[in-house]
Amino acid sequence: MDFSPFEKKIGYTFKNPAFLETAFTHRSFLNENRAVGKEHNERLEFLGDAVLELVVTEFLFAKYPDKPEGELTAFRAALVNTQSISDAATKLGMNEFLLLSRGEAKDTGRARQIILANAFEALIGALHLDRGYDVAKEFIASQLFHKTDEVVEKRLWQDAKSKFQEIAQDVAGVTPRYEVVSQSGPDHDKMFVTGVYLASDRVATGEGRSKQEAEQAAAENALKTKGW
Repeated sequence: MDFSPFEKKIGYTFKNPAFLETAFTHRSFLNENRAVGKEHNERLEFLGDAVLELVVTEFLFAKYPDKPEGELTAFRAALVNTQSISDAATKLGMNEFLLLSRGEAKDTGRARQIILANAFEALIGALHLDRGYDVAKEFIASQLFHKTDEVVEKRLWQDAKSKFQEIAQDVAGVTPRYEVVSQSGPDHDKMFVTGVYLASDRVATGEGRSKQEAEQAAAENALKTKGW
């Protein structure tokens, strides 16, 4: 695949193009293309995740000198969660360059969102290796820092489960409960679907690769359903 249009979009030309290709290579692609002899993006994702967390931590530490650790941690979590960084990846058109198996390529739901978020972190790792920390920092700043004021003003840093519980107790006088509706996939790659209930009423469902992630997704959907 020709990644030069993407390099043009982000304004960086890789010294080692293999880093960029690896960032876009999902494990499933290599499972179907074993002869390719290339690496998938999980190691780069591991590196990029650490760089992303450090860059955002430095930024928030400087921007909010009077905020306590707990709030800064919550702000950071909101800026770097799957939804936030997959949205950033989507706006960059990363979906067009992903190297996926035929099966994964058909999935456009939550699983694709996770793949995009992981590729975004892998891209950060690739930039860090190829161009250094300052370039990776500049990229992160351009993609995420503008979201900060909205996150703080609209209390988007409060996780969906906590927010839904707080409003449900205040408005309906009920504490939400969560139940696993279904689960699929092998043990090492399960997908859970969880429902969130107010009394006996199922308000919404959500899916994720862990029960906790599915509960958060269900709470996010419940907030939208209720208009809260």
